Amino acid sequence: MRIWDTLALAQREIRRNTMRSILTALGIVIGVAAVIALVTIGTMASARITAEVAGLGNNLLMVYPGAERKGTTSVSAALLTPDDARAIAREVPAARTVAPVLSRAALVVTGDRNWNTTVTGTTNDYLVVRSYTLATGRAFSDAELVAGTPVCLLGASVRRELFRTQDPVGASVRVGHVACTVIGAIASKGAASFGPDQDDFVLMPLAAVQRRIAGTTDLDAIYISAASAHATQRAKAQITELMRERRRIEPDQASDFTVQDMAEITRALGQITGILTALLGAIAAVSLLVGGIGIMNILLVSVTERTREIGIRLAIGALAREVLMQFLIEAAVLSTVGGAMGLGLGVGVSYLVARAFALPFVILPTTIALALGFSTAIGLVFGYVPARKASRKNPIEALRHE
Repeated sequence: MRIWDTLALAQREIRRNTMRSILTALGIVIGVAAVIALVTIGTMASARITAEVAGLGNNLLMVYPGAERKGTTSVSAALLTPDDARAIAREVPAARTVAPVLSRAALVVTGDRNWNTTVTGTTNDYLVVRSYTLATGRAFSDAELVAGTPVCLLGASVRRELFRTQDPVGASVRVGHVACTVIGAIASKGAASFGPDQDDFVLMPLAAVQRRIAGTTDLDAIYISAASAHATQRAKAQITELMRERRRIEPDQASDFTVQDMAEITRALGQITGILTALLGAIAAVSLLVGGIGIMNILLVSVTERTREIGIRLAIGALAREVLMQFLIEAAVLSTVGGAMGLGLGVGVSYLVARAFALPFVILPTTIALALGFSTAIGLVFGYVPARKASRKNPIEALRHE
């Protein structure tokens, strides 16, 4: 018997018991939908985290005082200085832009409105390193940076809280106890799913924060933008070598500073989300096994019900392998159709989750191929036992079956 004739017989039997066929395939539908939805949601979350980490800065490296210990930095080491930042900008070829950073918490007040935020003393290079752009106004002038003039740039969140929809340029605000003129506002990066609000800050010239707010000439950190994504590791090595030399650290001594690479953080987060996604997919795949067991059980019942039909086919010359193939095709059709329905359901659920949580809608073709292939394989594997049982029936005994 040709394969197409066997396929037609299998489809006829499936249509003859439509409700039972639907219920049989339901386990596969749920299993494939769960795999597609959970793996896709994990992939979308990973893409969101990667994009947000990348949005923190352009090939960003961060230098902090203190040796790294279990994810934190000690504060006993000597602090950083503006001379360190200038030395990195001058002597590290792989560094494109360098920004000194000194931050303090401060209350910003204008009129009858106030907002607790972070005021950061830095240079215009901070905008480049952190990939910020101006929404209105201008950046600091060279004269303002040298003199430490009390002028400021407002982050989008501070602008919204203090000025609502008004243009703040030219307005006067009080940062801590310092009267400050707003010369510009920074475009929003949007809400982040982790960490602090990227738009909740005020920028001032480094000298102004050092003299008027912090009362120190030291730095909290130095932010560096590497020349390219491929140059981050080279820049990190050059910065480490330079800082160890400037701090007179012996070769056998540990560094008393930390150079953090955002690319490494991105890779670490990607590995974590990848593991979680694989775990969710494995858990969801269990429901596919349950669906396969359901197919096997229903086909075993079907073999019993169709014993006389099987006997007639064998008696008039049908080969055992043709009977085996018919039941295998029935199982494969049920699992494949269920897989296709589950694919649609899983994609739909993933899309709704992406819309609800503002995630990028990303579906990997490999996920779809694996889910559909696995569902078909489940049908064939679990359908083999009933099919083998049917093909091995004795025609005479089968014809006697009532």
